[in-house]
Amino acid sequence: MAEKKKTADPKADTPRFGEDAAGDDTQPSLGELQHWTWVLGRAQQMLMEQGFDLMAMVPPVPQGATLVPPALDPAAAMRAGADFWSDTVKLWQRFLDPAQAEPFAETPEQARDKRFKAPQWREQPVFDFIRQSYLTLSNHLLKSVDALEGLDPKHAAQLRFATQGFIDAMSPSNFPATNPLVLERTIETKGENLLKGLQHMLKDLSKGQMTQTSEGAYELGRNIAITPGKVVKRTPLYELIQYSPTTPDVFETPLIIFPPWINRFYILDLSPEKSFIRWAVEQGHSVFVVSWKSADATMADVVWDDYVERGQIDAIETVRELLGVEAVHAIGYCVAGTTLAATLAVLAARGQADKVRSATFFTAQVDFSEAGDLQVFVDDDQLALIQSLTTDGFLDGRYMAATFNLLRGRDLIWNYVTSNYLLGEDYMPFDLLHWNSDVTNLPARWHQSYLSDLYRDNRLVQAGALSVAGTPIDLTTVTTPAYIQAGREDHIAPARSVWKITEHFTGPLRFVLAGSGHIAGVVNPPSSGKYQYWTNDAPATTLEEFVAGATETKGSWWPDWQAWIEARDSHRIKAEGARIPQLIEELGAAPGRYVRDR
Repeated sequence: MAEKKKTADPKADTPRFGEDAAGDDTQPSLGELQHWTWVLGRAQQMLMEQGFDLMAMVPPVPQGATLVPPALDPAAAMRAGADFWSDTVKLWQRFLDPAQAEPFAETPEQARDKRFKAPQWREQPVFDFIRQSYLTLSNHLLKSVDALEGLDPKHAAQLRFATQGFIDAMSPSNFPATNPLVLERTIETKGENLLKGLQHMLKDLSKGQMTQTSEGAYELGRNIAITPGKVVKRTPLYELIQYSPTTPDVFETPLIIFPPWINRFYILDLSPEKSFIRWAVEQGHSVFVVSWKSADATMADVVWDDYVERGQIDAIETVRELLGVEAVHAIGYCVAGTTLAATLAVLAARGQADKVRSATFFTAQVDFSEAGDLQVFVDDDQLALIQSLTTDGFLDGRYMAATFNLLRGRDLIWNYVTSNYLLGEDYMPFDLLHWNSDVTNLPARWHQSYLSDLYRDNRLVQAGALSVAGTPIDLTTVTTPAYIQAGREDHIAPARSVWKITEHFTGPLRFVLAGSGHIAGVVNPPSSGKYQYWTNDAPATTLEEFVAGATETKGSWWPDWQAWIEARDSHRIKAEGARIPQLIEELGAAPGRYVRDR
């Protein structure tokens, strides 16, 4: 009987460190020692080559300023957890006598933890012990912080944020010696993964930004931001893009979208399948989008008034004049939604509220009393640090990118430390992460006043505390019909904070709570079939009351918004004349010039 042919194993011929080709445990051979000596020497050389250049790039930190919130006192945290030692004893019992020990009780969040999804973390006793030790200690550290008394709410939030950041940083998945996958990869590749990972890390350090996706995989106008349109206006602050209609009839009232200027506008025009802009055009909207200029030295004096007066109001007037219409539907995303609220108040004060027929807010805040984790970065020390990082009147966008990454450090920082630095994996193409890495610079004066006036002092909801070009802002005068979308898991604009818009506007409102967070909760096309959203037509005075009586609908909330818009204004006209954008040679086609500027 013929012997059954064995399937070749590409790793079978690679002996583990300390094992010869026959599989016998031996002392390392001379060749192995030479190889590992070369790996360590090459790593040292790479570090030295970059070291002096990196030192020269570090900006000075002002005296008294701190980049990290107040540090945790580990001794006090340990004393605060009375049951810590009991859990530790149980941990050792499970390791030494698993048959007789009480099983480890994972929380649902721990069971879903992607850092430990590999079977080695549970099947190999040593790494299972490391995992359980880490999760047990993490749980008690957070409990001890929550049990501390005598801290004001802001400092308590800073302390918890710092503790969570420390816990995420110290995960055993982040270190070669305590991550079974890294150890296996290191043996398989004889350390090549560590050298490749070190190359990735040094490249990131030299450019001052962590790489999250394959570079060169996406090109604006080729496979991302490709919805057809023309740039119809360019100012020192923004470009206005008009998109070509794809339906024979269009809504008479055009739609203008204001994306946040802390990011590139094409978050709303990623691939054709994900593009809100393309989808809105296909529903029959005459769509205009503002593409903001990334700040440079020419914008050193730009303040919030400019984004309201020279930005949003000017763009609204441009669309009205270009199409010969009385009003527009407006959308404001994140900080541009905050600004849209101020724009509506200014127009109301000037007797021009009817220029905006409806306003839609994507994850936008106006009342910052419960603005979430971003508040831990807003105090006098942090503002002083930000001021020190200002160059030529603008703030490097990499600083803001790092701040937002810190808010989800486990997913946006440490995940890539493990995969790209330790495992030495190649970067995967991902359009959303490409956009996330495509940073924009911010005008320093605007950024400082935005953080101090809104996040720190919460002045936008104080009638008359802020003004634009001499016009006082009072949000209670806004009667424009508003559609307010919030993300259930939003870590940048928490749903509880977005809800507060309903406590200040006095016109007809529709609040929708979408599944997921700040980006995926917005960029969720109907074709994806993902997530869900909640609506509640009954009066509600709090978010909790809204949720208690809400109806859940599977899928995207976009069709709900479309139905709401049609209920406001359903009249359509032929898609001809000014509704079709014309190419202006000096301005060019979408996605325009400003989105490409770095």
